[in-house]
Amino acid sequence: MSLLPVLRYPSVPELVAFAAALAAQEPGLCALRQVGLSRAGRPLHLLSVGHARRSVLVVAGAHANEPTGGSTLRKLAEQVLAERELRTGTSWHFLLCADPDGASLHVTPAPSSLLDYHLGFYRPTGAEQPEWAPSVLPPDRLPPETRALTGVIDELRPYLQVTLHGTDLGGSWVQLTKDVPGLAEPFAKSAAQLHIPVETGAADAAGWPASGPGVHVMPSPDSRTAYPSMPDDARHSTWYHVHRYGGLTAVVEVPMWASDLVDDPAPHPAPEAALRRLAARLLRDAVEVEGVLTEALPRLDGADGPLLRAARWALELIPGLAQDWIQTQPAGTTMAYVGSVDAFGRRLPLRAAAMLLRVLRETDDRTAPRLENLVASWCEAFAVRFRARWVPLEHQVEHQARTVLVAAQQAREGVA
Repeated sequence: MSLLPVLRYPSVPELVAFAAALAAQEPGLCALRQVGLSRAGRPLHLLSVGHARRSVLVVAGAHANEPTGGSTLRKLAEQVLAERELRTGTSWHFLLCADPDGASLHVTPAPSSLLDYHLGFYRPTGAEQPEWAPSVLPPDRLPPETRALTGVIDELRPYLQVTLHGTDLGGSWVQLTKDVPGLAEPFAKSAAQLHIPVETGAADAAGWPASGPGVHVMPSPDSRTAYPSMPDDARHSTWYHVHRYGGLTAVVEVPMWASDLVDDPAPHPAPEAALRRLAARLLRDAVEVEGVLTEALPRLDGADGPLLRAARWALELIPGLAQDWIQTQPAGTTMAYVGSVDAFGRRLPLRAAAMLLRVLRETDDRTAPRLENLVASWCEAFAVRFRARWVPLEHQVEHQARTVLVAAQQAREGVA
């Protein structure tokens, strides 16, 4: 259901080597330094271009399973270095990878299909994600990656932080902690030029106001959430840390595989009934994965590695999320919103199953073939239902980079 990618996503060591070469090539303009260590002792690196006090911070690799950001970061760093006007009065700083431990566990640098992507899938628990940890942990228990990121923000005080995210299948959208007037039109134009759908009803931004199609502005920290059961509340993430310095954060999402089902603004004929059906399917899928886990767990000798922790955490989210869809008023009523929720509902148990499958394969457990069939069938159904088509990596990167540059320009004019 997809085209074979013609390029691969860079690894963290490759990004570090690229940044080191850039710093060696232009020592007067560029500097590469270590700004922290991960829980496993891996270094976190920051590449800086320019010396102006006013700054932009670009963060890649916050989610291990969203690899486009590394490629985009590389393009942006080269472009900022080559085009003097981009760094006139503004310095640019690039956190090469916010979660190098996670990046070492997500092992699909050039996926040829959704199945291929999921066979090497890893996404950590909320408490182990650098940006999300403050929403689920007290300040004295934050992981070192989070402390490194907020330390960089405290040092640089950027007027704009851009964090580069992505989705496996769907469309492109932007999440803003404050509105950036003038962003929506060029964002939509770029997506159209590159044949990338705009996810106008993104489940990740359910209930948020929009300043334009696919450009969502986060609600205030005291407002009601669309999914009350979800612990990782964006309003308490590191995205808001820049606000203490008058800045804002833009989260730029791009898809690996595109689907036009998330770009349909037409009203859905029965959104409440649709969400109830999706909730029922979500619960059924979770039961299938939990059945395999329950059977295999006694043979895993009390294993508690990151893959198993993440799989169990994803499963724990499902009952509450299903109840949110059943009991609360739908946050959106368009075909696009229901499509986005449909994708979300397929994604969560599939990810849990994929990570559990990796654990079972490593231990050669007898339940692995059963789970292999489940993961394969779910990936195929996902691709077929959403008519998935591969977005060439160069298009993913171009669209994300364009959006970052427009956001930087428009946000700068807002604070000038």
